[in-house]
Amino acid sequence: MAGHSKWNNIKRTKGKTDAARAKIFTKIGREIAVAVKMGGPDLDANSRLRDAVAKAKAANMPNDNITRGIKKAAGELGSINYETMVYEGYGVDGVAVIVETLTDNKNRTAAEVRHIFDKYGGGLGQTGCVGYLFEVKGVLLLEKKSADEDAVMLEVLDAGADDFMVEEEGYRVLTAPAHLSAVRKAFDAKSYTIITSGIERIPISSIKLIQEDKFLKMLDMFDENDDVQNIYHNAE
Repeated sequence: MAGHSKWNNIKRTKGKTDAARAKIFTKIGREIAVAVKMGGPDLDANSRLRDAVAKAKAANMPNDNITRGIKKAAGELGSINYETMVYEGYGVDGVAVIVETLTDNKNRTAAEVRHIFDKYGGGLGQTGCVGYLFEVKGVLLLEKKSADEDAVMLEVLDAGADDFMVEEEGYRVLTAPAHLSAVRKAFDAKSYTIITSGIERIPISSIKLIQEDKFLKMLDMFDENDDVQNIYHNAE
C-alpha cells in the first residue's frame, strides 16, 4: 500500500506540474496571437512577437506549438481573436493591484476578476485608480553564471538600458519599453543567457502587508485564470 500511495503522490505531483506548464503555454500562446494580430507574423519586423517567442522558448514551449500559434493568429489555421484588458483595484491592507488579461470574452473576464477581488477582501476599482503607483519598464533577467557583474554594468550602458540590479535569481536590467528589443538583441549578441524578458509594471513605492495568507491566495487564484497574463502589486 505504501508503494501504491507513493505512486499516487508522484502522479498527482506530475499532474500539477503538467497542468501548470499547460497554463503557462496557454498564456504565452495568447501573447503570440496578439503580437501577430498587431504587427504581423514576421519575427524580424515584429519586435513584440520576437519578445513573445523569446518568452516561449525560455519556458521550453515546443517549437511546433510556437509555429502553430503564429500561423493560427495569421489566419492560416483558422481565426483567433483576443483583446487586451487591464483591471485595477485593491487587495487586503490597501495593496494596489493591476491585473493584465488577454480575453476572447470581456464580460466573462470582468466578472471573474471582480469575483476574485471580492472573494479575498479586495475590490475592483476604476481605470487609473492605482496605475499611477507603477512605472512601466522593459525588463530582462540575465542568468548570473553567464555574466560578470562588471561586464553587465558596462553592457547596460552600451546597450542604452537605464539601470540594472543584482538579485538572487539573476541580474535584472531595466530599460524604456520601446528599447526592450534593441537591448535584448545587444545582450543576445554577447551570448548572455536571458531567463525572461518583457514589459512590466514596477511599483514606485510599497505597502506593508499584514494579511499575507489571504493576499497570496488571491494572487494564486488570479494566476490560475487562463485569461490573466500578468499581476502587479505594491506589497512589500
